[in-house]
Amino acid sequence: MTTPTPFPYAEFDGHPATEADLRIPAFLDYGHFTAMQVRDGKVRGLALHLARLDSANRELFERPLDGDRVRGLIRHALDGAGVRDASVRVQGFLPTEGEETTVMVTVRGPARKPTEPHRLMSVPYVRTVPHIKRPGEFGQTYYARLAARSGCDEALLTTPDGTVTEAAIHNIGFWDGTSVVWPDAPALLGITMALLERDLPGAGLESVRRPVALDGLGAFRSAFLTNSQGIAPVRRIDDVEFTVDEDLMERIGRVYDAVPWDSVRDV
Repeated sequence: MTTPTPFPYAEFDGHPATEADLRIPAFLDYGHFTAMQVRDGKVRGLALHLARLDSANRELFERPLDGDRVRGLIRHALDGAGVRDASVRVQGFLPTEGEETTVMVTVRGPARKPTEPHRLMSVPYVRTVPHIKRPGEFGQTYYARLAARSGCDEALLTTPDGTVTEAAIHNIGFWDGTSVVWPDAPALLGITMALLERDLPGAGLESVRRPVALDGLGAFRSAFLTNSQGIAPVRRIDDVEFTVDEDLMERIGRVYDAVPWDSVRDV
C-alpha cells in the first residue's frame, strides 16, 4: 500500500515540484485555475472543470489545453500523493520560454463546507475579467480578510452602483419564494452553481438570473452560497436578516447530491 504524501503535494507537468518549478507561481501570477473536490478518484462536473481550463487557456494564452492531458495529470498527482480523496487545484501557466502551457496540480486534504449559516459583509469590489478563475486576486483576498475582521464569514462583492455580483470565494443564490435567483452580473460561473442551475428545474425548483440590488435584498426570503466545497445558507448580509429555510436547503442539497461523480481515470 502506498504511504500518503504529507499535504500539500504539488506536481508540474506530471513530476514532483522542484525548486525551479515553484519559482513559476512565485514570480508569475498570470494564469488561471480550477478547484475541485475528489472522492474515491471521482469529481462532480469534471467535464465542466476541463472546459473551464480550456476556455481560459485559449483566452489568456491563445492555445487549447487538452482535457485528456489534464485528466492524466490529476490522476498522476493523486497517485503521487497516494490518496483518492482530496482537494485538487489545477493551474495553468505559460512561462516565457515555453510553448506549451505548464500545468501545476496541487493536492491537499479533502474539504467540505461548514453548513452553519454564514454572515456576509458587502464591499465595493468587482474582480477584473471575473469570468476567469485566476490566482493572485489582491482585492478579493483583502476584502475577505476585512470581512473576517468584522466578524463575518465572507465578503459580498458589489459594483459601484450597488449591484450584487458574487462573494469573494462563492457564488450566491437567493430565494424569493418561487424561484432560485442568481445575480445577473459580471461574475465567475462556479461549477457548483452551473450544476445546480442545470439540474434545479428538473427537481421542481425554478432557476433564473436577474439583477440583484444591494438595497433590494429585503425582497428575498433566503440566500445560500455555493463553491467546490459545497452549499451553505446565509443568515445575514450587512443588516438584512434571512430565514434559514431548512426545507429549501435540503431540496437544493438533494439536487447537488444527485449529480454523478466522474472518474479521473476514465478516458
